[in-house]
Amino acid sequence: MSELSEKILKNIAKGMENDLLSNGELVQIIELCGSYLNLCSRTEYAKQNNISYNGAKKNRTNIKLFNIFFVIDNE
Repeated sequence: MSELSEKILKNIAKGMENDLLSNGELVQIIELCGSYLNLCSRTEYAKQNNISYNGAKKNRTNIKLFNIFFVIDNE
């Protein structure tokens, strides 16, 4: 993990623990990260790209967040 990412994670944790960040602000951070990743559920990604669900599952970068699988397509 890079020094920058460690600092970001530490500051987010500190912000939440000390009530410096609200839930809404934390959601905004998550949404911003998702937009940079071009994060999309497998089902939605398959629909948007006219491929099968299994095509998205087997041939794209998949991650599991909050017990849901997403496709990362930021290349």
